[in-house]
Amino acid sequence: MSDYIAHNINIIRQNLPDNVQLVCVSKYYPVEAIRQAYDAGERNFGESRLQELKQKAAVLPPDIKWHFIGHLQRNKVRDVVGLAYLIHSVDSLRLIEAIERVAAEKNIVQKCLLEIHIAQEQTKSGFTPHEFAELIRTTDFSHFSHVEICGLMGMASNTDNQEQIRQDFSLLKSLATLSGLKTLSMGMSDDYRIAIEQGSTMVRIGSAIFED
Repeated sequence: MSDYIAHNINIIRQNLPDNVQLVCVSKYYPVEAIRQAYDAGERNFGESRLQELKQKAAVLPPDIKWHFIGHLQRNKVRDVVGLAYLIHSVDSLRLIEAIERVAAEKNIVQKCLLEIHIAQEQTKSGFTPHEFAELIRTTDFSHFSHVEICGLMGMASNTDNQEQIRQDFSLLKSLATLSGLKTLSMGMSDDYRIAIEQGSTMVRIGSAIFED
């Protein structure tokens, strides 16, 4: 079996400061590939589809921390809460409330990130910066005893313009700083170095790990 996955992981690790967590984005990649990354020492894996997450979690080691990084519909909350260590894609107050209800029923605290729309494209979901500011101003998060809002997640514009990407990440960092939230999930295979430069604490990397 090829060892290119372990090789890719080692290269990425050399570029990550100690305070930056690597999440291996394993969506669309087979169980065998995840096992190779697991054998290389990785324990944090990201999935975006509930059915794929459930299938993989059922056959892979129980000490894996699964990160749900896809759009989460409220009718899928019951299955994701508790299975995912961290939900990156919380994009509405109604979704927070749904997660709170299910987590309370399961008697757990679900860790979550608020997704912020920082990209130029209109297709990506998440709170706009203005909506996020209003949410922070008007919502008493202490009422959510079974949801822990750990930080923010965002995706930069899909562009080769590194200055635009840098501006996107800088905006997300400033929103995290203003709100006092510590975890900042930003940066993927093509732009994680810029994300780290701008203060990312968690990078979501798929193709740079799983593709030769």
